[in-house]
This record gives sequence, structure tokens and C-alpha cells, in this order.
Amino acid sequence: MFNQSEFNQFILENNVVQRLDKPITLTSGRSSDWYVNWRDVGSDAYLLNKLTDFIVEFIVTNKIDVDTIYGVPEGATKMAVIAGMKLAQQKRCTKGSHIIAMGRAKPKEHGMAKDRYFIGMPKGKTLLLEDTTTTGGSLVSTMTTLQEAGIKIFGILTLTDRNELRDDGKTVSQFFKEKGIPYYTMSSGKDLK
Repeated sequence: MFNQSEFNQFILENNVVQRLDKPITLTSGRSSDWYVNWRDVGSDAYLLNKLTDFIVEFIVTNKIDVDTIYGVPEGATKMAVIAGMKLAQQKRCTKGSHIIAMGRAKPKEHGMAKDRYFIGMPKGKTLLLEDTTTTGGSLVSTMTTLQEAGIKIFGILTLTDRNELRDDGKTVSQFFKEKGIPYYTMSSGKDLK
């Protein structure tokens, strides 16, 4: 079962949240004096294994019924591939029952959509995984790409939501709720700052 306290402790012990002396400009274009950085965890085999266990525990505990986990390129790709494999094994996968999905950084110029845009096109109920959300821009972009390829998003899971308002005055959670897409967050910036 997913344990929120253990996950928050894992974040803090591994310096995922950092206080900065000088504000930096985030990918969203926002300026911030605190930063959420999952890259070191995602690069260390031991920590990545532990993180993907947390992801699978969260999915199972919250009864999120999905077949494929797709990571927002490139920040959540490794996490999604490994968590997707663990979840498929937990569901006792058989040949062809689960896809380990991954998007291409740059689409190929030829071939079918499944080969041009993906190395393993998502199949079935797809959960979109993001490491950190500020305004949700990367999520919206990835979701649009997937929907254009005919893939239905059954939910979005973010490791850490910074809980900031978008330019439209909504939180990321509110934005996706209005789109009819379940939005789950494993940790909140409010609890970690």
C-alpha cells in the first residue's frame, strides 16, 4: 500500500526539493526560488527502483485501472517504462497483453503513426505520467500528441504538483478536471516547501 509519509520522506532525503539562493526560470517560464528536480533519483538505479515501486503502489492503492503508463518525454520516460513493466508483471502479463510505451523525441518522417511517434505505442487505458507540474504545459502538449494518434488518456499522474495557478487562474488539477480527465498527484509542493 502507498504510504504518503514514506514517499514525502523519500523526496526530502534525496533532495528532490531544493531551496535556491537566486530564483531560476522554470520550463513553464515562471520564476521560482524553489525547485523540484527528479533527475538524480531517475538516474540512480537503486532510487529509480524504489521510486517506481512507489508509483505502482500508488496506482494499486488508488485503484487506477490502466493498461499502459506513458511518461511525458523526457523527464518521466524512464520512470514510466520501469513502472509500466512492474505493473504489467503484477497483472500477470501475457504475450501482447501490455505495451511498454515510449515516445520519440523527434518523430520519424516515414512509416505508420505507431512507428513514427512511438517506440511502443500506448495501448488500452493509458495513464500519463509527469515528474513535476507547474502549469501543466508539458502535460497538455503530450496529451495532445497522444490524442492526435488516437490514444485515450484515462488519467494523469504527477510525482509532484507545485500547486501553482496557471495563467487562466486554474490549478492544473482544475484544468484537467474540466477536461474530464482524472488527475492524481503523489506529492504536493505545499507539503514539501
